[in-house]
Amino acid sequence: MSESISVRLPKELVERLDNLAKQTGRTKTYYIQEALLEKISDLELIYLAQKREEDLRAGRSKTHTLDEVIEANGLADKI
Repeated sequence: MSESISVRLPKELVERLDNLAKQTGRTKTYYIQEALLEKISDLELIYLAQKREEDLRAGRSKTHTLDEVIEANGLADKI
């Protein structure tokens, strides 16, 4: 199921989007979805990494060494 949203875009960006859609025979919606899918993945990685770093610095989270992970998961005999 899809949902509609309303977004204001600069005129130049809309013109570029219109041109791309006309040149390729695809819809503007197609290109907007493609761009968002690609960019949201980047943003998720960036902001989740920043949140993880903040949590580490604030003591709300901790790290584990590779040896600890191997031991905790019973992987020592698999290496």
